[in-house]
Amino acid sequence: MTNETIGFIGLGVMGGPMCHNVARKHPGRLLAHDMTPAALDALSGTKAEPVDIAAIAGAADIVCLSLPGGPQVEAVCEQLVAVGLRAGSVVIDLSTTPVAVARTMAGRLAGHGIDFVDAPVARTREAAQRGELSIMVGASAPVFDRIEPVLAYMATDITHGGDVGAGQVLKLVNNMLVFEHVVTLAEMMVLGERAGVDPRILLEAVSKGSGDSFVLRNHGMKAMLPRQFPERAFSPEYVLKDISYVFQLAEETGVPIKAAETVRRYYELAVESGLGGRYFPGVIQLVEQGVLEEES
Repeated sequence: MTNETIGFIGLGVMGGPMCHNVARKHPGRLLAHDMTPAALDALSGTKAEPVDIAAIAGAADIVCLSLPGGPQVEAVCEQLVAVGLRAGSVVIDLSTTPVAVARTMAGRLAGHGIDFVDAPVARTREAAQRGELSIMVGASAPVFDRIEPVLAYMATDITHGGDVGAGQVLKLVNNMLVFEHVVTLAEMMVLGERAGVDPRILLEAVSKGSGDSFVLRNHGMKAMLPRQFPERAFSPEYVLKDISYVFQLAEETGVPIKAAETVRRYYELAVESGLGGRYFPGVIQLVEQGVLEEES
């Protein structure tokens, strides 16, 4: 286990529980920063020391970021350099960003002798609380070996995908498949229900066949079946943010993603129809209401 000083910036829905696990498992010093006082208050009773970004830059050997997206990651990285993040340190970005942002930031920080790692996380907030995330990593082999023990504080599955940018490629593919699967599951659930099959029996039966999936057992059974879509969960707005990164990557690589175009429209309509800010599997309500059919 590394005894290096760790800085953690961004203590939101996922960052907060991840930082808690680092505080619980890391034998060395942990410095934490968030713009929201309540997020820092949630770390009271742990070893995490609330500090500003300058203090993290001055003391941390490894800095973890868990931020809303690409612009925030770029801004915080520039700030860390401006206030003196030392050569030889590593920035681990646990956020989801465009692949190009990861590679650009790696190049900029390398000019200051700082390594940059893209390490976006997958699975739910509950998995983050348990320290059972899946983390996909883009880094050189020596840097990966250095930071893997830190990632293990937060994850049970860690995949080294290749050099910088590979982590974001893996995460965007994962997320797009989930977003598409939720929409397809929504259509099939409503179809089965209106054809006279009890929805619980429908999901249980499919879960025993080749249609089984993580999306069915989690998003389907826990949210879409009871129609429970809480606020302050992963919302359609966040879905659209990630989808925009997918389309950016598709344009850069010249790959047509026609199915993704239809799925994107579902989540745009979710926001337009008043489902913004709520858990994204709520798109099943659009299928029930025939919203997409009315538009076509």
